[in-house]
Amino acid sequence: MSTDISIDSTLELRRQLISSALELLESGLITGTAGNLSVRVGDHVIITPSGAAYDQLEPEDLATVDIDGQIVDLRGDSRPSSETPLHLAVYRGTDARAVVHTHSPFANAVGLVRDELPRVHYAIRALGGRVRVAPYATFGTQELADNVIAAIEGRTGCILRNHGTVVYGSGLPEALDRAAKLEWVSALYWRAAQLGEPAELTDDDLELVKSQATNLGYRS
Repeated sequence: MSTDISIDSTLELRRQLISSALELLESGLITGTAGNLSVRVGDHVIITPSGAAYDQLEPEDLATVDIDGQIVDLRGDSRPSSETPLHLAVYRGTDARAVVHTHSPFANAVGLVRDELPRVHYAIRALGGRVRVAPYATFGTQELADNVIAAIEGRTGCILRNHGTVVYGSGLPEALDRAAKLEWVSALYWRAAQLGEPAELTDDDLELVKSQATNLGYRS
C-alpha cells in the first residue's frame, strides 16, 4: 500500500518544517538560507528547498523525494536542498524520522580544533555520548554523506568539520531539541576551554544519570 505524500495529506508536516526552520533562524543555529531540514513519510522524504528564504516559504514549496533521491513532487523553480544526499544517507542508515542540518557557530568552532566534543555535561546524553567530528568534504557530495554516516554511528548527531552539524530524531521536536543541546554543550565547552582543560564525565557517570532520570520519571 503506497503512502499518501500529497500536499494536502502532509500539510501539517510541511508547516512544521517551515516553523522549525524559522525557529532555527531565530535562535542563530542557521543564518540566511543556510541549513536544511527534512522529515520522512514512509519511503519518501519532504525536505526544504535549496537557497530559499525560510520566511518566504509556503508548504507547497517543499520538495518531496523518494529514499533513493528521485524527485516525486516539486513546484515552481525550486530544487531540493543540495544536502539531500546527506539526509537520505541518515534515513537509510538509522531509524531517523526527521533530520536537521545547522551551521551552529559554537559547534562549528569546536569542530575546527577537536575531533570530538567531550562529555562536559550530561546533556550530551541526548547525542549518545562524545560527539564525533566528521572529516571535511564538499557540501552536497556523497563523500560528505559517507563521512556523516561513519561519524554518527552509535550517536544521534555529529559535527561536520569546517561546516556545521547534523542531528536526527523520531520527529522534528526531538531533532530540534538535539540540535539545541549540541550547540549548548559546544558553547559550554568553548567557554570552559578559555580557562583551562575542561573536566569530562565518564561513561559510568552518564549511565548513573540515565538511571536517576528513569527513577525520577524524567524523559531524558
